[in-house]
Formats: sequence, C-alpha cells, structure tokens
Amino acid sequence: MGNVSILQCLALHVCKGLGVATIKALQAKCDLSSLFELSLKDLKQLGLSDTLAQQLHHIDWPYLRRVAAQCTQLDIEIISYFDTRYPPLLKEIASAPLLLFCKGNTQLLSQPQIAIVGSRNATATGLQIASDFAYQLNQVGLIVTSGLARGIDGAAHKGALAHSGATIAVLGTGVDIVYPRRHNILYQQVFERGLLVSEFLPGCGPQANHFPRRNRIISGLSLGVVLVEAEIKSGSLITARFALEQNREVFAVPGSIKNPLSQGCHYLLKQGAKLTECAEDIIEDVSFLSQNGLYSIESVMKNDSPQEDCPVLQNLGFEVTSIDTLTQRTQWPVERVAARLLDLELEDKVERVLDGYIKLARG
Repeated sequence: MGNVSILQCLALHVCKGLGVATIKALQAKCDLSSLFELSLKDLKQLGLSDTLAQQLHHIDWPYLRRVAAQCTQLDIEIISYFDTRYPPLLKEIASAPLLLFCKGNTQLLSQPQIAIVGSRNATATGLQIASDFAYQLNQVGLIVTSGLARGIDGAAHKGALAHSGATIAVLGTGVDIVYPRRHNILYQQVFERGLLVSEFLPGCGPQANHFPRRNRIISGLSLGVVLVEAEIKSGSLITARFALEQNREVFAVPGSIKNPLSQGCHYLLKQGAKLTECAEDIIEDVSFLSQNGLYSIESVMKNDSPQEDCPVLQNLGFEVTSIDTLTQRTQWPVERVAARLLDLELEDKVERVLDGYIKLARG
C-alpha cells in the first residue's frame, strides 16, 4: 500500500477534483504522506491549482477519523488504489476510483468477473434470461457483477446466488445504504455470500450523478458486460459505452423489434457487440481472454498532461462535438479520446449529451 495510511487516502479521496492521475503525478514528485505538512506555497509549486492546494491544506482530520471509526464499526473494509488487494483490471481504467469501500468477501475482487446489466423495468423474459445467464456463468467459475438496481440487476444477483454462488454488487450509494429499499433481503444475501462495493463514503444517499460513476466501476471490474434489456437512453447503455472505452467485451441479447427494451441491445449489436443467445456465447469469448492472460487486457493510452494543454479540451467548444470529430481534430486513436473524455467528464469539465460532448463553462 505504499507509505500512505488509510486516513491519508481518505483525505485525498474527499478532495474534490483530485483524481488518481493527479495523485500518481504527485507521487512522482514527492512522498504522498508528506503532502499534508506542506505550506500552500509548496503545494502550488507542485503544480496544484489554488482550489486543490487549499483543500489539502485544510483537511478536517477529526471528521475523517470519525469516518474511519464508522467503517470499522460497520465492518466496512477500505481498499485503496495502493493496496495489493485492489483489483488489477480496475486499475487500468481511466479515472479508477482511489478508494473502494467493501462489505463482504473482498477476495472476490481479484476473481474473473462478468457484468450483467439492463433495464429496471424488464420483462419477465428478460428477468429469466439474466437469472439463467448469471447462474450458468457462476457454474463455470465466473463472478457476476451488477448494480443491485431493480429489474435485470436484481435478477442477475439472484441467479448468481442460487445454489451457493457468489456475486458482487457495486452501489451508487454508501456501501451501508440499502437502495432500492425493496432489495433489503438481496442486499443481506450479497453481504453474506458475496461482496458489496462503493466508492462513496458510508451514509451517502442515492444521487442521480452517482449512478453513471458507479457504472464505470461495474464495467471496469469485469472482463465483459452483458446487456439483457435496455432502452436506448439508459444507464445500462452508459455501462456498455464505458466497457467499450475500457476495451472490454460487450455482449448484447437481441429481442423483438417491437419491444422498446430491445432498442439499446440492437443499437449495440450494430456497433459490433457480440450477439448473445446463451451463456456459452459469453463463456467461449471469456475463456479465450483467460487463455491470453486473464489480467493482461491492454489498457487504453492515457494522457496525463495538465488539462490546460489537453488537445481534447482545446478542440471542444460549447457546441455539441462528436467523438469522431474530436478524433479527427486531435489525431488521437478513438479509444484514447474516449478515455480522456471520461476523465474530463468526471472532473466536470465536459458533459456527455445525445450526439457527443460539450465543454462546461467552469471547465
């Protein structure tokens, strides 16, 4: 875990706008544990903005000690980016979370996972497919990861837990919060026989912008993402898009052209997702990935230069610009542009809209 204590990691975690890329850049310049003893002037000399320097200079240590004590009390383990238990695949994504708050069996994090996601308003058929796939994937030793939401997510967790299987639920709330409430029993089962994970502090309630962030972790932990039913504008499609940006496999289950819940899957199939009719279609692909070294998936090239010099930001205006246009303007490979946009989106510098991205005034 390097020389950074959990308390110091919590301090870095609560600084708004301080991502893993910046932390790694700081680590190259100084000992992270000494950051908190530096003067404002010294912090700025490291290249930090005034806002970040102020935050690091005024850490509320008593509050963080209370958070750490609360985690101990609630059996929440904190795994930092520098911990050997941090999942290797997740480390490779753009904007990997600095901390994971975990309840349950943390050993599952390093096991091969497949994500199953889909609509909250799924059909009976969709729920059955998600549950069957999860059960069969579990039988061959793959952990099923999802987001504990209503619909497909819940069905996937239940299918994985059938006959003593294990599953990972990534939450968009603090790991101690049951959301939605109706999943109280399922939450307990995942805790007892699987793992609950979140990047949000304990006690943090559901907020709309937390769920897309949660989705990048679901896909980041997994070798591939299976989409069972999804509307064209849905969180599941965001997860699938993250999966593509993270160089993961995307599997889509086709459905009736008259069912709006098939539109998202059909859209992904047109984009090159693998048409998936049975669990074997997934297992076949994933065993190929495993033979090629389970955790040696190529991570996308990342640009860690300061944002001001970032070609993606320079080529983005306040009008909607597509990824294709940005790829032409920057002369970067598309996956590198996509990874950079995700970084900028998490830093509130850009916003993803229907046909591309726009720059935010505060960026």
